[in-house]
Amino acid sequence: MGKMAAAVGSVVSLATEPGEDAFRKLFRFYRQSRPGTADLGAVIDFSAAHTARGTGPGARKVIRSQLSVSSVSDHDAHRAGLQPVSKWQAYGLQGYPGYQWHWVKQCLKLYSQKPNVCNLDKHMTKEETQDLWEQSKEFLRYKESNKQRRRSLLEKLRWVTLGYHYNWDSKKYSADHYTPFPSDLAFLSEQVAAACGFQGFRAQAGILNYYRLDSTLGIHVDRSELDHSKPLLSFSFGQSAIFLLGGLKRDEAPTAMFMHSGDIMVMSGFSRLLNHAVPRVLPSPQGEGLPCCLETPLPAVLLKDSVVEPCSEEDWQVCTSYLKTARVNMTVRQVLAIDQDFPSEPTEENKRDITTEGFCHLDDENRQLKRTKLNPDS
Repeated sequence: MGKMAAAVGSVVSLATEPGEDAFRKLFRFYRQSRPGTADLGAVIDFSAAHTARGTGPGARKVIRSQLSVSSVSDHDAHRAGLQPVSKWQAYGLQGYPGYQWHWVKQCLKLYSQKPNVCNLDKHMTKEETQDLWEQSKEFLRYKESNKQRRRSLLEKLRWVTLGYHYNWDSKKYSADHYTPFPSDLAFLSEQVAAACGFQGFRAQAGILNYYRLDSTLGIHVDRSELDHSKPLLSFSFGQSAIFLLGGLKRDEAPTAMFMHSGDIMVMSGFSRLLNHAVPRVLPSPQGEGLPCCLETPLPAVLLKDSVVEPCSEEDWQVCTSYLKTARVNMTVRQVLAIDQDFPSEPTEENKRDITTEGFCHLDDENRQLKRTKLNPDS
């Protein structure tokens, strides 16, 4: 504990110099941190029971959150590949107002296909990026036996956009840049939002991020959606990462927390417009390995009306090979309020007031960050 306390002290000192970018200091600290050392002592680990009880270094910020159990039936939860809401574990941060393989396979095999948009489109033709899975699966299945091979297209994938496609240059969405949003991901998102008290959430846009072990996500705020009263849902799969959640300004030191495979983060209310980033993806302590919750594939028998599909042995091998050195993150957003249209020139009047509506009413905190797991009992 002495070493851990020292590490916490060094992190705090990085962020207390007036006038400095406290967020970037911690981002660089965790980017250069050494796994297995006291460097990570200040990172909140929601999967550790002692953290929730209040004995960890960030425990003063962690509170248990109550979910709206009655909002999602057990049947609908199972259809989406979720455990019953009564089995979920959800946490919030004070001071801030099961079936994972299906979603991994969808991100790699289905959502990466046209007409969805990806980073490879800037350098390749539509024909060349038509089916990244088919072009990559044999490379990935035999990756371990051929260490010197060139990277497959799936391993070069960095992002995919769904629904209203985010324009990375203008940082805007538009009505004329839209393709149908995946129905299974929409159903999953609606169940999670409802369980957190957001009835009527509509999944309209998605950004999928594909991380390698050396990948980072820079400091940013998700403010491009026109309706900020609705939450942002973030689903994590594969290798763990360090997530930093800061304040409205960059001179506020962020809180560091682990995001493990199966974790869901719900940013709502005041936290919806806070600075955040991912400075580090952490390799498995055992080398190239999978989190224990991903060691077995989907069950062969599922509900007849389930949106989750069985994962074949071949598909499972490809996904397993990919995730041993990667992390996949799905973020889902509602872009427009009901009956709202895209303005010709967005103005502040077009944006909903996040200070008066849309707060997640699971506790009395206005600055909230909700987190649960796709497989909460694993």
